[in-house]
Amino acid sequence: MSTSVQNTGSGTAAPGKPVGELVFALIIVSIGVLGFVAGAGIQTPPSASDIGPRAFPFAVSALLLVVGAGLVFQVLRGHRGAADEGEDVDLDAKTDWLTVGKLAGFVLLHAFLIVPLGWPLAAALLFFGAAWSLGARPWWRNLITAVVLALVLQFVFAGLLGVSLPPGFLERFGVFGG
Repeated sequence: MSTSVQNTGSGTAAPGKPVGELVFALIIVSIGVLGFVAGAGIQTPPSASDIGPRAFPFAVSALLLVVGAGLVFQVLRGHRGAADEGEDVDLDAKTDWLTVGKLAGFVLLHAFLIVPLGWPLAAALLFFGAAWSLGARPWWRNLITAVVLALVLQFVFAGLLGVSLPPGFLERFGVFGG
């Protein structure tokens, strides 16, 4: 006779020690502290008003510290997150290292091609490579989607927001900025 344990979805805490949750909470606290340190290094001109360039980093850092400290406090008091039910996840499946390798390769290729080819072409290659690596079909639709997405992002960030992204050969078209 075999017995099986059924998860009723009652939100019971995950078994074992809360090491992962505590590490996560401490990372949030660390990011908040790092934000304060980095924010303090922002140069403020003497003519700056009351709310200068340090206000936003300090506000985000304070929020991270409060949330992180709250998480640490809750974990140490024994409050834990509910275990994942994994309704559509095969917990026994092994990692597909070939797909991980392909994705990592396309990310590295993207980093090396940004300057010589420009951001739009390098990003289109990254988007197409990610879709292909994850098994999306048909390939021509992935290619069209990747090119359109890369051009839209180049236009929005460089053309409208003024963020410096290397346009590559698209520099001759003024709308793509650089």
